[in-house]
Amino acid sequence: MMGWIERNRGHLLVVLINSTMLLIALFWLRTPSPPAMELVLPDTPTPVSTPTPAFLRVYVTGAVYRPDVYELPASSIVKDALLAAGGATTDADLERINLALALHDEQHVHVPRRGEQAAQPARESDATVSETLPSQININTATVEELVSLPGIGPALAERIVTWRETHGPFTHVTDIKQVPGIGEAIFARIQPYITVAP
Repeated sequence: MMGWIERNRGHLLVVLINSTMLLIALFWLRTPSPPAMELVLPDTPTPVSTPTPAFLRVYVTGAVYRPDVYELPASSIVKDALLAAGGATTDADLERINLALALHDEQHVHVPRRGEQAAQPARESDATVSETLPSQININTATVEELVSLPGIGPALAERIVTWRETHGPFTHVTDIKQVPGIGEAIFARIQPYITVAP
């Protein structure tokens, strides 16, 4: 037997190597391959555009027949606001305002009367809101309509000033107006040149 093995050692070695390779191949074929990974990309959100408001709210005061807040189409100009307020009165000084000026939301349009003194607005944006400001307003006697002609003072804040005055009495100094809720240093700095407590 040993003699046979010695004579066929080369053949046996080849058979052993082939058998080993066959077993390795069978092992790999029987081993299940890992599942393929699927790359999932997150959905890209579609940008949402902010719609442009279809209407504007504009407060019209001064030399018009019906001063009030009006809702106008977004493409309106100052002339449209005047027409909505019943038109300009006979004493209106239309030469001092730009009737073709485009309106924006929450704008205040003040139509000056002839002889009404004009003052330079506190900043450029106020010029589009009210092209004419009074020289000085007595905050102890001013009406709501007069108060809203001041830069930065809207109808609600003007009502608050009148209510505070009726509750606490007249202002003794212009700085007392800062006691009204809603009037801080910024607004006071804008209205200070245009207010007084002098009779």
